[in-house]
Amino acid sequence: MIQINEYFQKLSQNYLFSEIAKKLKQYKAEHPEAEIISLGIGDVTRPLAPAVVQAMHKAVDEMADASTMRGYAPECGYSFLIDTIIKNDFNARGIQLDADEVFVSDGAKSDTGNIGDILSTKNVVAITDPVYPVYLDTNIMAGRCEMFENGEWSNIKYLPAVPENDFVPALPAKKVDLIYLCYPNNPTGTTLTKSQLKQWVDYAIENKALILFDAAYEAFITDADVPHSIYEIEGAKNVAIEFRSFSKTAGFTGVRCGYTIVPKQLKAYDKNGEAFPLNPLWNRRQSTKFNGTAYIVQRGAEAIYSPEGKRQIRETIDYYMENVRIIKEGLDELRYTTYGGVNAPYIWVKTPSGITSWEFFDKLLNECQIVCTPGVGFGASGEGFVRMTAFGTKENTIQAIKRMTRN
Repeated sequence: MIQINEYFQKLSQNYLFSEIAKKLKQYKAEHPEAEIISLGIGDVTRPLAPAVVQAMHKAVDEMADASTMRGYAPECGYSFLIDTIIKNDFNARGIQLDADEVFVSDGAKSDTGNIGDILSTKNVVAITDPVYPVYLDTNIMAGRCEMFENGEWSNIKYLPAVPENDFVPALPAKKVDLIYLCYPNNPTGTTLTKSQLKQWVDYAIENKALILFDAAYEAFITDADVPHSIYEIEGAKNVAIEFRSFSKTAGFTGVRCGYTIVPKQLKAYDKNGEAFPLNPLWNRRQSTKFNGTAYIVQRGAEAIYSPEGKRQIRETIDYYMENVRIIKEGLDELRYTTYGGVNAPYIWVKTPSGITSWEFFDKLLNECQIVCTPGVGFGASGEGFVRMTAFGTKENTIQAIKRMTRN
């Protein structure tokens, strides 16, 4: 008898964004004339940078020539991209990395979900609340969460990030083994300073814990005291894995490319307490279960770092951050309480008193034809909030605020 992985039965029925898509599909069917503006799912609307497109066109031409075509990509990435990443994203900030510490992939979502393959299911996991759903759901799938009682999973330590603590979660009161941190944060759009992040690194060192640091939105940082990489913090290479993505930085949501840093000095332990480096374990996992990111895509990613690419990408990021300003200032004028939206493309919006996240979602959809993301979908502490994103067009962003003003 074939048996399923019963941990999948423990998941909520639908992934958050699938549930939003389902509601939106139903609304469109009932109101075919409606012009929907999405401030919900964080998909991009700006085209790929011309430098990226040019590089990808050139790579396609190479694939059409027997003398220059490429077959299987190296599982961990081509050296031309890895060397470029190290030089621009890390050396430029005083961080030294070896080429075999960088693993090119199809994006941060995949890697943050797959990293659990090399880690014991007995680890106690800490997540912020609210949290990007992938962190929690993939741990449920893996079997780290046995029981769901009183709104919480066993073996998961929830770290509230709420207005009362300025969205800076407290260090775990009890020892944990894995810590997921995403900064700039999805969904709240808030950040940690270098001194605040150092407290987490020091905690991990003291408790032999591992920080899984999602830096997918680092390109949106403007404040000097907000770290772009956890490796700006002394000692972090001993306790942290960092995930990066080109999805929002360069509009690669439909192209798929990112990378993960696993320092060679980073170690974890077996049941007997013997230390093992994680770098070769992740290398083994990727070599076995991942076929590498396409050559054409990696050439496109390399072009992000060219002088033209940097300028064009900066223009796109500035475009989205202008949308953030429009949304945040518009909501402030409407007397909404907002957070984030300074070093991140997300605005965390408090719903009117007595209105739940999903009720406000429905209100915006029905009265304004605007889609947001219910905060409760990111965890219990997200109840009473919604997330809005800046990845729409400027015209739609302005129109969305006008619609909310009229209603």
